[in-house]
Amino acid sequence: MIFNSEEETYNWAVEFGRSLKPGDKVALYGNLGAGKTVISRGVCKGLGFEGSVCSPTYTILHEYPNNPPIFHFDLYRLDGGADLNEVGLDPDYLEKGISLIEWPERLEDNDPGLTHKIEIKILSETEREIEVTTL
Repeated sequence: MIFNSEEETYNWAVEFGRSLKPGDKVALYGNLGAGKTVISRGVCKGLGFEGSVCSPTYTILHEYPNNPPIFHFDLYRLDGGADLNEVGLDPDYLEKGISLIEWPERLEDNDPGLTHKIEIKILSETEREIEVTTL
């Protein structure tokens, strides 16, 4: 899929978010500035969350109070080789909510029970190509 603006990407993510269910883990791959957080904001909106969504780069995790809860990870600052237990959450606890994982390649286990993989490619300043794989 090719989107011509941040707004188009966000609107698609809202719809995608409506399809998610507790226990889903969505990996977001893309370079800095590709739109991972834009997609995370849209997914959260699609799940009914009305609060502010920003990248948890320094805290690594934001847990948004929602039904189901939303766990938003940004693993950019990890050196690699970490697992979800080391970043503060028991994988069994994650089954109660929906996980959005930015920079999942920083995990030791690059597939911690992922259900969806979203790859974002920058085509131009405003255009993005997005490929979604359901695992």
